[in-house]
Amino acid sequence: MSDYKHDQTQKFRCPWCLGFEDYIRYHDEEWGVPVYSDRTHFEFLVLESAQAGLSWATILKKRQGYTKAFKDFDYRKVADFSEEEIAKLLADPSIVRNRLKIEAAVNNAKRFMEVQEKYGTFTGFMLDFVDGKPVQNAWNSMGEVPATTDLSNKVAKELKRYGFKFLGSTTVYAHLQATGIVNDHLVHCFRHQEVKRMAK
Repeated sequence: MSDYKHDQTQKFRCPWCLGFEDYIRYHDEEWGVPVYSDRTHFEFLVLESAQAGLSWATILKKRQGYTKAFKDFDYRKVADFSEEEIAKLLADPSIVRNRLKIEAAVNNAKRFMEVQEKYGTFTGFMLDFVDGKPVQNAWNSMGEVPATTDLSNKVAKELKRYGFKFLGSTTVYAHLQATGIVNDHLVHCFRHQEVKRMAK
């Protein structure tokens, strides 16, 4: 069976997104688009670390809940979350109620700002790993797309050195894909060339 599927618009898409409408919209509008906003980088770090052991579809369905619970992903506010606020999040069904993941998000907000202090922006820190130019891959099938790479290993090791949690190489590679540091749309996906043109 071909890895390339299409909907009523006859647009070929990466097959992983075809489960439900919000998933398709995420693929068509966000996934792989180069991110130059620190707030957006933090949002994806929170969501991807929450995904560990779960499907991205589960997290995507809870995204609105996360946006509210984590103060529109304002890392300054999240870094200041008290034990009382963390306890409230553990009772909030609109997010994944896992203490370690919630505490990791608070910890990571603090580490995020430490990276900003050193590099100016978290975006700049991430782009330094690819010399400022997003990686343009050319996969023909989902089976070719890796779960980790030397790049994700390197980034994960550096984040761990800063004290980030729940961000191993697999999660980091998902972050690189989502934020367009690597373009992993399949070559026959209509978004592959569109995303490529967006890279600065």
